Amino acid sequence: MHGGRGLSAVRTDVLVELLRAVHRGTLSCPLTTEALTRHGLQTHVEELSFLRDLDQRGVTAVVVAVIAERRKA
Repeated sequence: MHGGRGLSAVRTDVLVELLRAVHRGTLSCPLTTEALTRHGLQTHVEELSFLRDLDQRGVTAVVVAVIAERRKA
């Protein structure tokens, strides 16, 4: 069960960095706490936890949608 605010608590620049790392293949999916920590994202592990069960396409789709929605607003 995942609670909290999810990605709304994660800054857009952090999401962009996550997306870059996934796209470049330096952050593999499914996401793990250890991998997020290696990329300096340890402070966002809780907020990103619901992405852990997604493959690369799923993580990319969710993060791109969130970034696009924020930029639209």
